[in-house]
Amino acid sequence: MSNIPTDNHIRSVLDPVPPQTLFPAFAEGLAALIAGGGLARFQRPNAHVLIAFDGTEYFCSQDLSCPNCSSRARANGRTEHFHAMVSAALVAPGHDRVLPLEPEFIAPQDGGEKQDCEARAAQRWLAAHGPKYTHLKPIYLGDDLSSRQPTCEAVRAVGGHFLFTAKPSSHKTLYSWLDGAEVPSTEKKFKQGRRFVTHRYRWLEGVPIRDGEDALLVNWLEIEIVDPSGKTTYRNSFVTDLPVCKNNVDELAAAGRARWKIENESFNTLKTKGYNLEHNFGHGQQHLAAVLVTMNLIAFAMHTVADLVADAWASARQAIGARKRFFEELRTITAYLVFPTWASLVETLRTGKPPPLVRDG
Repeated sequence: MSNIPTDNHIRSVLDPVPPQTLFPAFAEGLAALIAGGGLARFQRPNAHVLIAFDGTEYFCSQDLSCPNCSSRARANGRTEHFHAMVSAALVAPGHDRVLPLEPEFIAPQDGGEKQDCEARAAQRWLAAHGPKYTHLKPIYLGDDLSSRQPTCEAVRAVGGHFLFTAKPSSHKTLYSWLDGAEVPSTEKKFKQGRRFVTHRYRWLEGVPIRDGEDALLVNWLEIEIVDPSGKTTYRNSFVTDLPVCKNNVDELAAAGRARWKIENESFNTLKTKGYNLEHNFGHGQQHLAAVLVTMNLIAFAMHTVADLVADAWASARQAIGARKRFFEELRTITAYLVFPTWASLVETLRTGKPPPLVRDG
């Protein structure tokens, strides 16, 4: 090769490219997961999968900005510019892997007077991508911002189910129905390390999610975890359109709690385990920041699929250990050795043996 393009030239080429151009790669990753038998680890009873939503920032500056930036005033009197997105991912209780799906960017919208927000971005994601995931029988998970009637209705409109966190402070009408009602309850004991903790559940079906005659009726459930001393260590509540009863309330509560995996196994990995999601790889004036973060998500998705269905890759990952170290060794050996095939590269990572010598002629 000659005239290798510089980093700045590559950034200039990528800046005009809409990130949606890259979105088919997410479908390819999911197809590879299904073909390799990896989807089963994400499926819950009745073949449902859980798709978690959450928002995160990936760029912030008081100096750089572009037309796609959101902004906020800071205490020092300056304006802070930032990029954020709603990320979606397949998650599952007890599963230490998540599979990122297409993001939806929180950015100024054409004709919009208000600054864009996480709730509107989630609804756009559902309209754009929800129909193609209907065959997975998805249950969408989200925080308290998601448990509003418009988002719940958007989920149902694309053939999905919802299981969203619902706090008392933001659902006063719903919780007023619980006051004085005969609320079913049950409890179970679970082993946690060397001790047993008690999970207490309550639920009530057919309660309005908000005030008004057009209020959507939802089913409410709550989980409370109590340690052996009687101290409550965790409490959360959810709303769903799925039936809730004594036989499935524990399963639904576990699914609702799995939403945190998009924070722990996705965002935490992307920001601290070698992907450097919040690093400014390039900002641009059109789409560069969104294109680069999309590439980052695609890389993470493909690595997840490889971990789950590619035995040689998984063996190499296990042999090397930490994800950061794996990436470091991958960069190092490709700087000094020529590999005839991808399989040869993975074999060297797995065994430490150099590739076969490639001779001219």
